[in-house]
Amino acid sequence: MPSPADHPLLRRALPRDADGLVCAIDPATAGWTWTTFHVYRLEPGQQVTRAADDEERLVLLLEGYASVRAGSQVFAPVGSRISVFDGPPAEVVIVEPGLDISVVAQTAALVGVAAAPGGPVQRTAHIRASEILVEDRGSGNTARRIHHLLPPGGSQAGRLISFEAFTPGGNWCSYPPHKHDTENPPVEAALEELYYYRFAKPQGFAFTRVYTQDRSLDETMTPMDGDLVLVPRGYHPVGVPAGYDCWFLNIMAGPNREWHFTIDQDHEWLMNWSPAAPKAAER
Repeated sequence: MPSPADHPLLRRALPRDADGLVCAIDPATAGWTWTTFHVYRLEPGQQVTRAADDEERLVLLLEGYASVRAGSQVFAPVGSRISVFDGPPAEVVIVEPGLDISVVAQTAALVGVAAAPGGPVQRTAHIRASEILVEDRGSGNTARRIHHLLPPGGSQAGRLISFEAFTPGGNWCSYPPHKHDTENPPVEAALEELYYYRFAKPQGFAFTRVYTQDRSLDETMTPMDGDLVLVPRGYHPVGVPAGYDCWFLNIMAGPNREWHFTIDQDHEWLMNWSPAAPKAAER
């Protein structure tokens, strides 16, 4: 398997280490400014800790159940499913800057920890599966289901944004191609983004392209189970081969916590969903 350093945007899953770490990215290794992300595959009773600092954190119980402590607050149990393909949204805990955290697995668990510099909103809360908006987006070969784990706008958080998407085999997601790399509100917002992939069949894979209009960046990749793709700029569609249902997690962060994007004009005729529609249902 290629080394994670072999491609600037595609980072292959890491062998699980003694702490359970299977995925790791930070500004230094990504070559960007805002976003840090780690994934741990924990055994029951295993713990992940983070010291207090000036970053906002998002703890995501992607699979299994755990207790999460943020400063003096304890949230337990946190979790909603055994597999990302079980159906309900992941449960998350948003943690304001200045609080240390610990996550203790109550079952075998897949835990994501995202971080970004603190923003104007500082909030600590357990967001349960029942509080998360579920959206059916697109139609036909672009049909997919979106879970708005930590949607943009309002007082949800200071900097971080997160979604998870389920795309049936043979369909397209992040489609038509769009970008959010220029700070030009309300037309577009500058947001770094990462995609963390899982497949219902472990041999599954996807095709993803990251490209700019002038093609100064134009990379096509095939992420597999547990891999991560970085989107520092540019358009970024995802195609899923027939037979391999795909789940991915999006983490975004940037100077402002808004999600405004520009669609590639060559493919704008394929737009069949409204980005404004989910906002009325945000909690």
